[in-house]
Amino acid sequence: MAAMAAGDEHAASEVLRGLARHLNCLNEDNKATRKRALELIKRETVDKGHPSSVLQEVFSALLKPLLKCLSDPMERCRETVITMITEFIRCVPKPEESLPYLMPCLAQRLGGKELPEPAEELRLSAVELLTLVVEVCGKHLAPYLTEVINILQITIVDPFPDVQRESCKCTIHFAKCVPEHFHMQAESLVKPLMQTVSHQHSRVRVSAVEATGAVIQHGTGKNMDDVLSHLAQRLFDDSPQVRKAVTVVVGDWLLHLRDRYSYFHKLIPLLLSGIDDEIPEIRLLSADLWKQVGAQWEKENEDEIKDKMDFLLTPPPFYPPGVERPGLGCRELVVRNLGRLVPAITHDITDWLVPTRVRTSQLLSVLLLHAEDHSTQHLQPLLATLYTACTDRERDVVSNCLAAAKLLGTFVPPVVFLKLLLDHVTAPCSSSHPWAPLMVLAAVLGGCSQTLLKPHLENIANTLSQPDVCQEYHQAVYLEQLLACVDVLLRPCESDHGSVSLQLLQVLVTVQSLSTEPHLSEKALESVQLLSKVQGLDSAMELYRQHMGQLLDWLSASVNTWSSYSPQRLQLHITVIQSGPVIGEFVSQLMPLLSSCLQPDRDPEMRMSIFTMLAKLLLDATNTLDSQGHFRDESETFLCDVLLPNLVWRAGRIAGAVRTAALSCLLALLHGGAITPGQLLCLEERLSPRVLSALDEDSQLGRLFACRSLSAILRLIGARLHPEALNKIYPMLLKRLDDSSEEVRGVALQALGLWLSSLTKDYNPELCAAHLQLLFQQLLLHLDDPDGSVQDKVLEILMKGSSAHPALLRREAEAVRDQQRSPLYCDQLLQHISSLPTEATAECPE
Repeated sequence: MAAMAAGDEHAASEVLRGLARHLNCLNEDNKATRKRALELIKRETVDKGHPSSVLQEVFSALLKPLLKCLSDPMERCRETVITMITEFIRCVPKPEESLPYLMPCLAQRLGGKELPEPAEELRLSAVELLTLVVEVCGKHLAPYLTEVINILQITIVDPFPDVQRESCKCTIHFAKCVPEHFHMQAESLVKPLMQTVSHQHSRVRVSAVEATGAVIQHGTGKNMDDVLSHLAQRLFDDSPQVRKAVTVVVGDWLLHLRDRYSYFHKLIPLLLSGIDDEIPEIRLLSADLWKQVGAQWEKENEDEIKDKMDFLLTPPPFYPPGVERPGLGCRELVVRNLGRLVPAITHDITDWLVPTRVRTSQLLSVLLLHAEDHSTQHLQPLLATLYTACTDRERDVVSNCLAAAKLLGTFVPPVVFLKLLLDHVTAPCSSSHPWAPLMVLAAVLGGCSQTLLKPHLENIANTLSQPDVCQEYHQAVYLEQLLACVDVLLRPCESDHGSVSLQLLQVLVTVQSLSTEPHLSEKALESVQLLSKVQGLDSAMELYRQHMGQLLDWLSASVNTWSSYSPQRLQLHITVIQSGPVIGEFVSQLMPLLSSCLQPDRDPEMRMSIFTMLAKLLLDATNTLDSQGHFRDESETFLCDVLLPNLVWRAGRIAGAVRTAALSCLLALLHGGAITPGQLLCLEERLSPRVLSALDEDSQLGRLFACRSLSAILRLIGARLHPEALNKIYPMLLKRLDDSSEEVRGVALQALGLWLSSLTKDYNPELCAAHLQLLFQQLLLHLDDPDGSVQDKVLEILMKGSSAHPALLRREAEAVRDQQRSPLYCDQLLQHISSLPTEATAECPE
């Protein structure tokens, strides 16, 4: 050994003797000389392949001159020196002997304010040299802790990304090499790492995250709070590799950090957030690390949880299908930290950044799956959080929170969640979003077992049907959630809806009555069909037949307070329209309600709406109100007590609109056949004056309805009217021949034709000649009308009515022809009169 050492020493001496001149050249002013000298030294030493022991001696002798060259103004010289030192460090058996000289020099070139290395590629080489020194020297670097930390503080935030990455790599190695000393100054690396962790290059961010993991792992742990917020932001990084690095670091902390029990509540959310990552690899990695964390905790606390290990291994009843139950350790970790996690969830669910809110909502579901029935004790803040999240504009946030609410329904007993939820539904906490509790209720009910929910159906249905719940708010989103709650209740226990059928029907009727969205009304109608189906009924009409009496009692209870804004008016509309012929079976119960709300002193707009509804029904009376013939028994009362009082003239446009609506209802009554001619004849003396006065309405539609009503009356009972009654009608119709509306004129002409057709043998033409003469004169005047269609209609009416008094008509027609007015039409009329039987055309006395 001694001989070998002596030989190595001799060989080293020979090498150094050959390098003497080159070493002297390092002090020359000429750059080329220095460069050539360094290249020759490199060629004769590290490139020569000398034994490591020889290189050790040579390195010791060359170190100081080489280190001096690190400040050479020529970049190529510095590069050669760094390369040479790197090779020496890699090859010599005792590289630590160079540390007293090497480390201060590196600290000066990389971490000092004087003579910093300007070339970024050389800074990278120098940091790589430092990494190599850390790897080969290990614990020998402990005395140089300050120098290394100072270097890393600067190079971690270096402008050159590759230097930053290499510095992070060096940090990780250094922390593992001297853990007993590293913790004393680890804190000083946190700030530069947090500056680098948001670097624009994803590879730099990955390196910074990994270095942060090592710094915290081998540090004091005091800077955990400073680091967590930055790592949490990296969970939303666009780069999957960065998110993966965060997952690995957090999982490593949860497994190996000395003080991890103090930070479970802060680290668990970061790891569990990866379970819902969009990249399958990250999801699997997060789940695997979480299982390891739970298993380790379970092993470390085996004595504490040994009583639970037997009965907690069995999944609770009604566990969500297709979902793997987390291990006992994982569940216990979440349960023990849930009190701290829920406030954090509540805070982050309202964050201004959408990705944060989405991740938080996903995390909530994961936590509730772990907490199971232990979430009961945190139900109040959880519900408040869900109410807030359901109002989010981001659909993903809402859908995730509804999934979380469904888990609450799965694990929390119904008697508990209903006590809170139904109170919140009845009195919403937020006036701007009153539908949030309903949305959460629908989701919670959707997650609850059918068996457990069955005893509470009536309580839920009673709450939903309360006026404060189903009639207070008209927003489409509120009604949609109300409908969702009903649909959930229709899902379970099909045979047990008898006790809640009425309440659910009331809610569905209300939704249809308040909705302005067609799709919502259609959906509610589908739910009505489903409600009838689950009870074994053939159709929705059967459902209405089952509850019509109760529905009418429900509406009648508040009829005295109805106004145009009352939802009950719309509920009545939906009920009578959808029930079809069923409403005809309950006319006796319906009529007092109609009579009450259609009195002249009630709200005008409400009366208009109800009259319009009745008009639709009465037009098809045999299939609606009079399906059983019962309305016909009530029609006289309806006409006298409801319609006629509303036809009395009152000043104002609104009063006129009410009369128009009442006239439309009268017209429908006359056309629909719900009143017999005999009944109408008995009421003619009271009805005709109201209709005749309506011919002077300001409203064109009112005049039109009045004319059509007179036509209907004449068609039904014209032939049975007394001549005096008939003679009161035609003068009012003649006035309407000069109406501003062509449509009114046409209907008035049609009514006059019916009037002439109503003249029977009881109408004495001689006694009533004056009336007929006035009628003929006025009609003949309109043979000169500018509208050709009016002329044709007048001629047709005169021809059909000529049999009433042909002679009188001929005389009046000849008089008109002699005045050269409408000669063509007069000739046609006279020709028609001439064709009549001779006795009918006898001369009329003057």
